[in-house]
Amino acid sequence: MLKKLLAGIMLCGGLATQCYAQLPPKREMRAVWIASVGNIDWPSRKGLPAGQQKQELMNMLDDIVRDGMNAVFFQVRPAADALYASSYEPWSEYLSGSQGRPPEPYYDPLQFAIEESHKRGLELHAWFNPYRAVMNTRSNVLAPNHISRLRPQWFLQYGDQKLFDPGLPEVRDYFTQIIRDVVKRYDVDGIHFDDYFYPYRIAGKEFPDNPSYRIYGRNMNKDDWRRWNVDTLMHQVSIAIKAEKPWVKFGISPFGVWRNRDRDPEGSNTRGGMTNYDDLYADILKWSRSGWIDYATPQLYWEFGHRLVGYEVLVNWWSQHAYGRHMYPGLAVYKIGESGAWRNPREMLNQINANRSLPTVQGSVFFRARSFDSNPLGIRDSLRNHLYKYPALIPTMPWLDNTPPMPPYFIDAFEKSSGLELHWADDDTTGQTTRYVIYRFGEKEVVNLNDPTKIAAIVPQMPDPMWVDPKYVPGTHFVYFVTALDRLQNESLASDALRMQTVNGRTKFLFE
Repeated sequence: MLKKLLAGIMLCGGLATQCYAQLPPKREMRAVWIASVGNIDWPSRKGLPAGQQKQELMNMLDDIVRDGMNAVFFQVRPAADALYASSYEPWSEYLSGSQGRPPEPYYDPLQFAIEESHKRGLELHAWFNPYRAVMNTRSNVLAPNHISRLRPQWFLQYGDQKLFDPGLPEVRDYFTQIIRDVVKRYDVDGIHFDDYFYPYRIAGKEFPDNPSYRIYGRNMNKDDWRRWNVDTLMHQVSIAIKAEKPWVKFGISPFGVWRNRDRDPEGSNTRGGMTNYDDLYADILKWSRSGWIDYATPQLYWEFGHRLVGYEVLVNWWSQHAYGRHMYPGLAVYKIGESGAWRNPREMLNQINANRSLPTVQGSVFFRARSFDSNPLGIRDSLRNHLYKYPALIPTMPWLDNTPPMPPYFIDAFEKSSGLELHWADDDTTGQTTRYVIYRFGEKEVVNLNDPTKIAAIVPQMPDPMWVDPKYVPGTHFVYFVTALDRLQNESLASDALRMQTVNGRTKFLFE
């Protein structure tokens, strides 16, 4: 498998146009992280008026759609704070500039982000940091209702940060409540955690969890106990999410190395200085095997040929450890143009093509949104004009739901100065349908609904569904089909065809 992957990447690197000529996948996760911590993506700075915050986010989402993406991972809890209306935690300082103060004029950023994302056909996964409570205890000014003030016994100081103690049952219950509350009140498509479980190690400094270990250690060695704590939180959260809304996805973005092979024969052939299992106490493979999570997004932020952690080694390893769940490698857009291999404009394109070449990898996720702004080495042009030129549906998750909605049917068509106005309807009374896919073919083309280049539009569900085809001009004979999608991207059977016939110089529409 690895030799085939390398051969494919070499072909793509040397003959990029051949890669572009291949038919792109019809289904592929194409997501981007929108980070709020430190205002690195959104909002651009603290204290912006609500109107500017909204406009920045709308502009960002418009660019994300133009880049060919179909999902965003939106950070809503950087450090026991909230970019949404929470009765548990204070408003994030990254909004107003002062923790605990809401945006002015008031609005709910998460609700706004969901609405604007869904208008544009994007999934929104709410991104949480589980254990981080205070980014910097020397400089952060905490609101009176910050949980570290109300429950100081739950927290440990490590370096400049204050962290929840993962060994405390009360901490697990509290965080599960946080997640359950968001899933219950907001129309999120997914819940997403990043790689910060137990903290990244500080040289010569042990994480100070001996008190909770003495009380709750379960006669386990400390490393196994720490993994048990994280496992228990993950299982608890997974159950809570599905109890509230079975369709909400749960995904993790782990550090890129699970374990090195010199520590475990199941590990990757790498020499990473840190690993999920041994340093962050996150046994991501167990969570996938157990069905607690729906997808993994390992942060593979290294280049092909890296002497310790080569991209080709890691993407191949993760592809073999998906256990039937989705795998979307995380890619380092922020590194493009920096040095070495990252000065090669093909590096990122080769990584995307590598992901596409593996049958158990269903897409890519990019860190992070603002990194695209300067179009480093033309990455934005490459996505818009080549790799992501055509839309892609998000891959289905049959273990959550595999029942498609009712098929729609065309009811009318009108020639307008702006193009051909199509109208359709369906008999879905269950509310399953969330959007529609319009396919357009030339009159004599072979109909292939698996060809994404024939997707003319993906249209949100509306009371009287319609779409105007701007490519239609009188006298052209297209053939159209429409299908329905539910919120888990299950696709209905196709409608009957809408065809055209010219009779006495006039176009007649045939609903077959």
